[in-house]
Amino acid sequence: MILSEVFKALGDDNRIRILNILRYEEFCVCDIEEILGVTQSNASRHLNKLKNTGLIIFRKKSQWVYYRLNEKFINDNLLLINYLEEKFNKSKQLAKDINNMREYKNKGLGCEKLTQKITNIKSK
Repeated sequence: MILSEVFKALGDDNRIRILNILRYEEFCVCDIEEILGVTQSNASRHLNKLKNTGLIIFRKKSQWVYYRLNEKFINDNLLLINYLEEKFNKSKQLAKDINNMREYKNKGLGCEKLTQKITNIKSK
């Protein structure tokens, strides 16, 4: 981990917004794009930057890639994480993103679920 790269990664509002929702659970690109109202290419670009700095990690499941916070990074940088969480909790935009995330999840939305619904409709 190069410290200057971590701070560069934290220097973008969209990456901050992504980290904010990943505090709660893992999401795939299409989930992030829906929750934050960004394009798929924009979300992917920011996720790659976060991944390259070690802030997040991913797992693959079929054609989906799920991103989550890197627990090792969190454990190694607790003071920074605590500072960020304190600031995240004071932001109106980040609070709005959390509300969008909760509404999205309450509606039962998600990449896999949407793909399954489309597949079921096509097979009828």
